[in-house]
Amino acid sequence: MVKSWIFKEKGDAGGWVEHPESDLPGGSVLVDVTHSAINYKDALSITGRAPISRKFPMVPGIDVVGTVREDASSAFKPGDRVVATGFGLGETQWGGYTTTARLKPEWLVTLPDGLSSRDAAAVGTAGLTAALAIDALEAYGLPLGSGEIVVSGATGGVGSFALRLLNAAGYHAVAMTGRPEEEAYLKAQGAKDIVARSEFEGDAKPLAKERWTAGIDVAGGKILANILSTMKYGGSVAACGLAAAMDLPTSVAPFILRGVSLLGVDSVMAPREKRAAAWKRIGDAIRARPLDDMVFEHKFDDVADLAKDLLASKSKGRMVLSW
Repeated sequence: MVKSWIFKEKGDAGGWVEHPESDLPGGSVLVDVTHSAINYKDALSITGRAPISRKFPMVPGIDVVGTVREDASSAFKPGDRVVATGFGLGETQWGGYTTTARLKPEWLVTLPDGLSSRDAAAVGTAGLTAALAIDALEAYGLPLGSGEIVVSGATGGVGSFALRLLNAAGYHAVAMTGRPEEEAYLKAQGAKDIVARSEFEGDAKPLAKERWTAGIDVAGGKILANILSTMKYGGSVAACGLAAAMDLPTSVAPFILRGVSLLGVDSVMAPREKRAAAWKRIGDAIRARPLDDMVFEHKFDDVADLAKDLLASKSKGRMVLSW
């Protein structure tokens, strides 16, 4: 038997259910789930605050970490430790809040040697997105020692991991935040300097004083517009979120007068080769500096209360779930 948190239909409050393994939908890889995490989207789903699930019945949990039991496709062998994120997990595909999952091989990446399953769950979608953003900047042509890289939403999951990964790679990261009381936390994650978010919340000028060599933005809207207008000549910005707004109230001036590039970053449908490269970056960084100071471990059975705490801002760090 399998134990899963299941929403049986739209509007159902959901809860833990034991059911036959034969009920599992999905692909050819049978995975014994060891860990997941609580992301903001997971908390919205579990509490019913937002309609995250779009098909029913549905198992929430956008991150899955576990061990392969069997794989009819032969892409993986029994005992392989794997991670899956994106591809509609918890929304249109059964997600990680379960003891066992059936997943498609293209959704999975083998964990790098030395990266624990707990830490992989802590990294999850947030850390993968941050790594993909840095990979995009480097592929565009970001040289080491080239200047300051601004990171918006720096106390959030993507922002915090971006700071850590940039620091591990030797870059000068600047954390943008609206929470100045978190300066010690941000510097502990790898920020060299702090900048106030309020400086970026007004209407953006077509061009402003050049400040940044590159940027990683999770906000969108006026914040992204202001980052673009303050980029140095030839700089690039990796856009990977819309926490502030979906629109972009800017002009073409940064692009045609300073040669600035806006790079779109998607972690949901990124192909396996990109994911594998990003997870290697993550594994290297965590081996050099463990995540113990930001990981808080809990049991899957406590997910409902933990989700409420997250939405009430009563939690911190990364909440990892295990059986």
